Amino acid sequence: MNAWIRRAAARGLITLVACAAIALAALPARAMNIERVVSPLGIEAWLVSDRTLPLIAVDFAFLGSADQDPPDKPGIAHMATSLLDDGAGPFDANAFHDRLERKAIELSFRAGRDYLRGTLRTLAENRDEAFDDLRLALTEPRFDADAVERMRAQIVSRLRREMVSPNDMASRDWWATAFPGHPYGQPVSGTLESVPAITVDDLKSYTRRALARDNLKIAVVGDIDAATAARLIDRTFGALPAKAELKPVAPVVAQGLGRRVVIDLDVPQAVVNFGGPGIARSDPDFMAAYIVNHILGGGAFSSRLYLEVREKRGLAYGISDSLLWLDRSALLLGHTATRADATAQTIEIIEREINRLAQDGPTEAEFVKAKTYLKVPLRSGSTRRTASPASSCRCSSTISASTIWSAAPVSSMPSRSRTPSGWRNGCSAAASS
Repeated sequence: MNAWIRRAAARGLITLVACAAIALAALPARAMNIERVVSPLGIEAWLVSDRTLPLIAVDFAFLGSADQDPPDKPGIAHMATSLLDDGAGPFDANAFHDRLERKAIELSFRAGRDYLRGTLRTLAENRDEAFDDLRLALTEPRFDADAVERMRAQIVSRLRREMVSPNDMASRDWWATAFPGHPYGQPVSGTLESVPAITVDDLKSYTRRALARDNLKIAVVGDIDAATAARLIDRTFGALPAKAELKPVAPVVAQGLGRRVVIDLDVPQAVVNFGGPGIARSDPDFMAAYIVNHILGGGAFSSRLYLEVREKRGLAYGISDSLLWLDRSALLLGHTATRADATAQTIEIIEREINRLAQDGPTEAEFVKAKTYLKVPLRSGSTRRTASPASSCRCSSTISASTIWSAAPVSSMPSRSRTPSGWRNGCSAAASS
C-alpha cells in the first residue's frame, strides 16, 4: 500500500507540474534559445535550457525502423520497439516498470515506417536514474521469453481487430496502393502470418543493426544545462555502436495516382482516406506550402474542407489532411468519415476544393488569418512539444492535382463514386464503417 501511495503521489506531482506548464504557456512568448550540444564522444543534440519548471524532456529518433523489416516478415521493428521497456539489464519487466513508476519517469518507444522514436520525461531531481533507465533499455534489452510471448499475443489480438476495422482496412490498402513493392507499403505492425514467425534472434538482430550513434537525433528541453546534458548523453547513448548497419531504402514517390480503391462492406458509414505526393521538409517552398496546407485542411475549424464538408453540408463530423515527410518520400494524407450514401458527394467536394485552391490560390484574408494563427504555436509551446524532434513531421495539406484515395465500406455508394470524376490524376480508395 505504501508503494502504491508513493507512486500515486509521484504521478500527481508530475501532473501538477505539467498543469503549471500549461498555465505558463499562456504567458507572453519569449524567444527560444536553441543550443547545439556536442558531447565528448561526438554525439550531437539540440538543447533548450529552461529553468522555469523542474522538468526534463528528451525526444530522440533512430533512422531505420519498419523499412528494415524483411519483405516476408514485417513487424520485427515494431515488436522489438514495443519490448525495449519490457525488461532491461538486471531488471525483468515487472522490476523495470516498477523502477520507472517509483520516480514517475515516463519512458516510451514507437516504431514508424523509417524512424524508431523514443521519449523520456522526468523530474529534474530524478534525472540520473531516468537517463540510466533509458541507457539500459537501449543497450541491454532483455527480450525475455515470457515478455516476448505476451507482446506477440497483444500484437496478434490487435491485428485481428484491425482486419475488421474500416479505418485500419482503408489505411492498410492506401499504403499498399501507394507503395507497392517498397518497404513503406508494408504494415508497420506486421501481419497475422508474419508476427507468429518472429524470433528473439530477429529482435536482437534488428536492435543491434539499427540502434547506433550515427543515425541518431536528440532533442533535450528543460531544467538542465549544456554541460550536464552532454555528460548524460554520453552516459546514455555512448555505449551504442558507432555505426548502424542499415539496408538501403530507395527514394520513392507515391504510386497509383488516379486509382480509387473500394473495399465493399455492408455497413452504413464510409471511411475515406485520400492522399498523394507531398512536399519535402527541405523544399524551398515548404513554408509557403505549410500555410496553404493550413488553409485547405489543416486549420481545424477554419479550413476549407471543414467548412465545405461539415459546416455547410453536415456530411462529416470532421475532416482534415496533413503533410507527412518520410526519409525517402513526402506525402499528403487526408481522412474523413461520412454516410455511405453521401460518400460520392463528399469525395466530389474534396476534389473540387483541392483543384480550386490549386488553380486560384488562397484569398488575401485566408492568407493573413493563417499566418496570424500559425505564428503563435511557432513561438511558444510546452516542454513536451519543444523537445520532440518529430514535432514537425506533420503539417497540414499541400496542394496537388494528384491524390490517392482510399475508402472503406461503400456498399451503398452510388455507382458514379466508383469512377473518378473531375479528379485529375487522382487515386482514391473507399471503406465504410
